[in-house]
Amino acid sequence: MGALDGKAALITGGGTGIGAAIADAFADAGAKVAVTGRRREPLEETAKRTGGLAISADVTDLDAMTDAAAAAAGEFGGLDIVVANAGVALTGRPVLDYAADDWQRTLDINLTGVWNTAKAAVPALKAAGGGSLMIIGSGLARVNGAGAGPYGVAKAGASALTRLLAAELRADNIAVNELVPGPTHTDGIGDDAAARQRWEARGEWYKEPADVARLALFVATLPVNGPAGQVYSLAGRLL
Repeated sequence: MGALDGKAALITGGGTGIGAAIADAFADAGAKVAVTGRRREPLEETAKRTGGLAISADVTDLDAMTDAAAAAAGEFGGLDIVVANAGVALTGRPVLDYAADDWQRTLDINLTGVWNTAKAAVPALKAAGGGSLMIIGSGLARVNGAGAGPYGVAKAGASALTRLLAAELRADNIAVNELVPGPTHTDGIGDDAAARQRWEARGEWYKEPADVARLALFVATLPVNGPAGQVYSLAGRLL
């Protein structure tokens, strides 16, 4: 038997990178998996590999996310696990140098998108008698150093939202936790060899998405009345 046999999961940003790797790991463990995102083709590729469901939905659109959660719950007979993974990173410049549109878009995806995901999917977790809500965070939420940009601000907000939701949903047996991948090879990295060399020179473990997926699988198998409001980090150190 798989560790997630009989479970159903919804993963945002599940077409590529960390989200797709988590979908693969959950499916391999026996879960039924639905993935959401804006680009249809990679979603369908993930769904084909996992035997799951691909749903086009933008996390910045609450109505779309509500429909996506309802579609997944309807297809699978409920939801047990939700992973708020969708994100976009803008870093490397003084925070006041960003255009207002870039600032707002980064917050809309990385912070409001998490709230939209929770608001859309928590009713299904409650209906199932509880479950796990994982929010993909970042070490940049805690650095408070130059260059973290709107991404660092948004991830700090998502970290605070994690703790707030954990406290408010504890009575419903919904365990809300934050996962911090640390530096990970994804499509947005650019030159992978250069990135690996840069991070490893700083003493960091430069990961593949499958490494993060193993952590997500571990957290997904914890009791719903177990750890909540915790930060599970794969970062070698605070960045």
